[in-house]
Amino acid sequence: MNEIIANKQYHPQMHSAEHILNQTMVRMFNCSRSFSNHIEKKKSKCDYHFDRNLTENEVKLLNDTINAVINQGLYVSEEFISRKEGEEKFNLTRLPETAGEKIRIIKIGDYDACPCSGLHVSNTKEIGRFQITTTSYDEGVLRIRFKIHKD
Repeated sequence: MNEIIANKQYHPQMHSAEHILNQTMVRMFNCSRSFSNHIEKKKSKCDYHFDRNLTENEVKLLNDTINAVINQGLYVSEEFISRKEGEEKFNLTRLPETAGEKIRIIKIGDYDACPCSGLHVSNTKEIGRFQITTTSYDEGVLRIRFKIHKD
């Protein structure tokens, strides 16, 4: 049995929402996952290499898509793979050097899979309602700020 030492003490609901946001950005805009983020209980942000700000309609579509995924009640699970297999399937550049030879993959149903050492919910219905609060664009970086509501 592998022991998990989560080196990112992110808020589990917000952290799981961040994974869904990242996968939705990849699917909608064919971009990479965020290269930088700051995850907090009250509000969070993700930065993406991008070529412009999002339109009002894109923000609405992004919110609607993410909330639809959350409302599916997808199970969040973990699996462990070898570093070699991880390098073939994922970008491991953001993992800490201390990650070792076994890489932890967090799966959100069939929607997302990503190497991660953080804390997560067990089902997306635990997240709450996702809302993008603002977006901004500066010098090739799109910043998306968001929060979650417990309705």
